[in-house]
This record gives sequence, structure tokens and C-alpha cells, in this order.
Amino acid sequence: MSTAVNTLPRAARRTSSLQSPASSYPNRMGLGETTSTALDAIRANKLRSLLTMLGIIIGVGAVIIMISIGRGASANVAQRLQGLGTNLLTITPGSQRGPGRVSAGSGTSRTLTTADVTAISNDVSGLNGVSPVLNVSVQAVAGSGNNWSTQVQGVYPVYEDIENWQPQAGSLLTDQDEQQGNAVAVIGQTVLDNLFGNGNTGSGNAQAALGQTILLNKVPFTIGGVLASKSQQQDDVVLVPYQAAHIRLNNQTYVNQIVVQVADATQMTTAQNQIQATLEEQHRISNGKDDFSIRNLNSIVQTAQGVTQTMTLLLSGVAAVSLLVGGIGIMNIMLVSVTERTREIGIRTAIGARRQDILTQFLVEALALSAAGGVLGIVMGLVGSFAVSHVAGWSTVVAPSAILLAFGFAAAVGIFFGYYPARKASQLDPIQALRYE
Repeated sequence: MSTAVNTLPRAARRTSSLQSPASSYPNRMGLGETTSTALDAIRANKLRSLLTMLGIIIGVGAVIIMISIGRGASANVAQRLQGLGTNLLTITPGSQRGPGRVSAGSGTSRTLTTADVTAISNDVSGLNGVSPVLNVSVQAVAGSGNNWSTQVQGVYPVYEDIENWQPQAGSLLTDQDEQQGNAVAVIGQTVLDNLFGNGNTGSGNAQAALGQTILLNKVPFTIGGVLASKSQQQDDVVLVPYQAAHIRLNNQTYVNQIVVQVADATQMTTAQNQIQATLEEQHRISNGKDDFSIRNLNSIVQTAQGVTQTMTLLLSGVAAVSLLVGGIGIMNIMLVSVTERTREIGIRTAIGARRQDILTQFLVEALALSAAGGVLGIVMGLVGSFAVSHVAGWSTVVAPSAILLAFGFAAAVGIFFGYYPARKASQLDPIQALRYE
């Protein structure tokens, strides 16, 4: 018994000189063997390994789901804003003041006219189109007796290109309609549904509505086209030639707004400054107190996209906390594993294993746990994104970059939190490790 007790320490002292050249160890392990040993240790404790990976699985899955939701929301916002048109400048009148200099709010004064539209078209370069917009609230009545309160917009035909309107049936307004002041109307989907259907979206028959007569404030107009749907709010509209709206519906000299489309998005500021100078000259303004305002739609688009990007980063950051928690779980389990396998480490060191072999084995174990958790997390993220899209009805966009980011972060977490236990294992004193019970 005494001989057996003293033999291991002498063998350990004979082979545990960690400063000796690596070539002196006949049992030196290669990376393949080290990896195999690490995987065997993981398989030996399947349930514990699965529970250890759980934090990584949840973290990776949550990151992918959050990024896909954020990207989907961003794409949805961009699509909706695209429907408003691109490179747009919207000019609205200033505020009208009543008794006691009380302001009635922006857009209430009557300072914009078609003369301003002509001046902008002639004096400002780099524009794709300019159109006035004359808004008239009307009660629309169809021949069947259905009626609907909506908004008529008297516009130039170029307005349809500026706002990116497309027909789903019939045709849009033409230059001839404008020049002759034809009583022709192009209606939105909401108006179609309420005048020629039962009020439910998609119930109106666009082809059947063509050529029908509707009364706009008791003035007859013929439906020449039906607009393709954009959104419920935008679809509640009737477009008519500006001259027809001016003569038949609202015989006023002012317009509610002027819409301008700039050819080059990089020239938006230049065009805005030129328009401001032109209108100040038109309105004889020299004190800088403009009776109009110019809104840059591109700035609104950029702001909206910036908000969605910020929300995506915020949600992803919250989800990434799960990865850190999972990494801490890996470190805890690896420390427990080092304690449980102290004697094994001592024996391996005594028969020639280097510190680097021990370090590599435990690092591989940590990396394998995080990598396996990352793969399962990717599956969870893809399934979760699909479920969110089909159950909740939210738009989701799963990008390969999000998958690579989540998996790479998971692997990095495994290495980071696995290094300390691995280093601790590699620095165990062989003699003390052999004596450990």
C-alpha cells in the first residue's frame, strides 16, 4: 500500500517539469485527439451540457428574431414612405392670425397661388415636376345611392408621378383633362369600396366603376380610373384636374399646398433654397418673415428610418444580454468540470500532457458548447421569425448577416468565458491534482 501511494508522486515529479521541451513528452496530443477528448466529456454529461447551452440558444435565437423584426419594420416603413413619393418638397402657407394676433395654425393663410407654381417651374432648376394641390372636402354620392365623405384634390397630371400613384383600372389624369377642365375623377380604393361596394376593403369592383358618374358636392364627375391601393389613409381620396376643382368645386385663387419633386436627392437643399428665394420675391418679402413653409420629405424618411434602426439596435442589445448570461453559465459549468476532473488532469499531466494540451481541451469544450448552442439558437431564431410573421402578422426580414453576427458572438462568448476555467485547469499542480479526492 505504501509503495502504491508513493509511486504516483514520484512519477508525477519525474514527468511534471512543465518547463521541459515539448519534444520530451512521448504522449503529446494533437488537436484532433484533444477535440475528440473534449467532445467525449460533453457527451458524458448530456443533460448538463444541454442546460449549459440553454442560455446561448435563447440568446442567439432572440438576437435573430429581434433583428428580423427590426429589419422588417424598417422595410415596411420604407415601403410606406416610398408610396408618398421621393425627393419631395412640400410648400404650405403660413399661419393666419385673427383678432388679438391669435394664430390659427400653420397652413391656414391664403398666400400660395398658381402664379407661385409657374414661378417655381420657370426659375428653379433640377426639378422633375411641380403641382398645386387644391383640397376640397366633399360628400361623394354614387348612382346606387351610396355616399361617402372624402377629400378631393385638384392637381396637375404630373402630381400622379410625383406621388407615385399607379392605376389599378382605367387611366390617370391627362394634360388634356387639365387644359379643358374635364369633369373626370380618379378615385382611391377606400372611395371605391364605399361607393360601389359594401364598405369592406377590396369589395368594390374597379372595372365596373369606370365610366360611372359620381356627385361631388352635387357636381357630376365621370370616373376615369381607380388608383392602386397604398394605405387606408392615402386611399381615401379623389383626384380631379386642378382646373375642374377650381371652376366647379372651389372658385378661389389660392391653393392649399405646392408639391415639388427634385430630380437629384443630393440637390434637395439647393432646390429648397432656390424655391424659398423665388417665393420671397413673388410675395415681396424682404424681412425674412416668410408667409410659407417648406418641408423636406427626405428628412422625414431619414428620421423614420433612423428611429427603426435605433429600435433594432436596442432590441438586439437586450437580446444580447441572454448571450452574456449564457456565457456566465458556461464558465460556471466549466469551473465545476475542472473541479470534478482534477485527478484526471493530474494523471494526464503526469504521463506527459502539456499545459497547452489541458488549456486547449477545456477551451474546445467551451467553444463546442457555445457553437452547438449557436446552431440550435439559429434554428430557434428562424422558426421564431417565421412564427412572428405568420401568427402576429408582423413583417420580418431574416438577413444572413444577422445569423453570422449572432453565431460569431456566441462563439466569442464561449471562448471568453471558457478561457478562465481552461487556464485554471492548465495551471493545476500535478502532484496536488493527483492527491485530489
